[in-house]
Amino acid sequence: MASMLVGAVPIGRLDVAVDKLRSAKGLIRVCLTADPANFPACVDDADAITRNVPAGTRGMRFDGLPHGSYAIAVIHDENANAKLDTLAGIPREGFGFSRNPAIGFGPPHFAAAKFAVAGDAEIQRIRMRYIF
Repeated sequence: MASMLVGAVPIGRLDVAVDKLRSAKGLIRVCLTADPANFPACVDDADAITRNVPAGTRGMRFDGLPHGSYAIAVIHDENANAKLDTLAGIPREGFGFSRNPAIGFGPPHFAAAKFAVAGDAEIQRIRMRYIF
């Protein structure tokens, strides 16, 4: 039995709560990644976990995550068109990030949103922000 555990990667669970959604219209689009180069978009990250859930769903669970550092980006896609709508580069829909970092011009860097999954039942509360 002990030989089966050699080399086993410790895993954990992450619960994510999304706060301050202005409506239940559309979808919540979530990107969970451990790759700084692919944050916040997760476009070229084969290991990223992405989810699209109804905006009325204010929480989600990620089971079986290997221990390590991650960051989360969330978009409130109110019109469900599969993208973050912008006007002159400024988001017209809600957005949020793990650890709720300060927002300047553009999204935060991975380091500002990074958190550790080091055990079971880790929690991230993400506050949505709206500019328009």
